[in-house]
Amino acid sequence: MQRTSSESHSSGREGPSHQHPQATPAPAVRGTFLLATCQGGAEASLVRRQEMILPEVAKAAWRRGVVTFRLGSSDPPDDFFPDLVFARAVIRSLGQVSGASDPERIAAMRSLVPHTAWDNIHVWHRDRRLESDVDSQSVRAALLSAYDKPAGLSATARPGDLVLDCLIDTADRWWVGWHRAATPTSCLPGGMHQKDLPADKVSRAWLKLDEAIATFGVDLRPGQRAVELGASPGGACQRLLEAGLTVVGIDPALVDERVAAHASFEQWRMRARDVKVKSFRGFDWIVADMNIDPRSTLESLGRIVTAAGVKPVGIIATLKMPDWSRAEELPGWLDQFRGWGFAPRARQVSTGGREVCVVALRSRRT
Repeated sequence: MQRTSSESHSSGREGPSHQHPQATPAPAVRGTFLLATCQGGAEASLVRRQEMILPEVAKAAWRRGVVTFRLGSSDPPDDFFPDLVFARAVIRSLGQVSGASDPERIAAMRSLVPHTAWDNIHVWHRDRRLESDVDSQSVRAALLSAYDKPAGLSATARPGDLVLDCLIDTADRWWVGWHRAATPTSCLPGGMHQKDLPADKVSRAWLKLDEAIATFGVDLRPGQRAVELGASPGGACQRLLEAGLTVVGIDPALVDERVAAHASFEQWRMRARDVKVKSFRGFDWIVADMNIDPRSTLESLGRIVTAAGVKPVGIIATLKMPDWSRAEELPGWLDQFRGWGFAPRARQVSTGGREVCVVALRSRRT
């Protein structure tokens, strides 16, 4: 399969890995469709991204949260995970099964997929509202038994594992497919972050940053300094502090007292645009998750990282989209990071809303 420009595949830990020569062989019937899952509403944005980086595949059927693509004569490698940004999971589809009960659907799945050499099995819902109708854990336990896998097998695959996929579409119909785990995201069922927000965290920003760190392999090191623009109530700052960083939060509104009381935290109670740019010298990371238009977020970031003497190693930015049509501007947004001397990677994290997380590391040549 043809691979396009540097945008077509994620780099670093979120890119394809080399398959081990003793990897479990893929099924002989590989499937002629790709299936990608996404946040409900992001389907058109996902397709536009596909048209840009994978013009050789053709959009087929889609419904809320799921888009399929016909491969035609193309046959991608086992660990193929294109950088569609809005896709949570990308698998090779083998079709659908249906039935009046879980045992009937599992029997149909066993007939559709006679291949038994799987390292792991992933089961997840197209729509989490179906969880009360179909228990994914019970389905996975039954499939582990049907394919002679240990009952206690972790749902998190290892890089290189051959994974059988079961996407619960409706209570009586499941999509079936497979993929080779390679990236951190593809090791997780449905590409979904496996944590809920802990009770002691001050906001959901903690969870989104936690997923971004895991997805992109962000190398936060104790002793580094980070500044967050629009910090209140302090969830992201809390996650940075837990990583051992010294943190400054910028926001006119007060952060949560649990964050404010931390010995390594300081708040500047003002708007980011009112902070003199020389004050940003010496920070290793610039973090931004502001509820403003993406152009305004980028303007704030550009003012800082292009200033004399300001040389962070990386930027972690959440770009909010007032509506899905704004996703068409993503290539231009990423070009701005490149223009500042950073190599950006983007993904709509599963714990976020209608937004894109960009992790951009300073280019070696700058």
